[in-house]
Amino acid sequence: MDEGVVERVLRAVEQVPRGRVVAYGDLAELVGIGPRQVGRVMSLYGSNVTWWRVTNASGDLPASLADEARARWADEGVTWKPNGVGCRITKHRADLARLADDYERAVADLG
Repeated sequence: MDEGVVERVLRAVEQVPRGRVVAYGDLAELVGIGPRQVGRVMSLYGSNVTWWRVTNASGDLPASLADEARARWADEGVTWKPNGVGCRITKHRADLARLADDYERAVADLG
């Protein structure tokens, strides 16, 4: 996987504010790749960033991550959907315009 793409995805994740979430597609649009590529980067390299702030378009996470995410979201004030699999993304989605501005500053040194 291209190291530049990995770095851009991880820096984008780092810009998602506490108590907010984004979908893979939101990050894909910022970085200029597809949502599945974002998911792949997160699965391989995302353990050292705030991975619990990145969900699918419905606000869900893989079941294997749910318990740890639940504790982190509770700490950040993110509420779960009744199904217990994900969050209410429409309530907790980050401001995407601000995220884009923050992302541009975060990757400015990458050229």
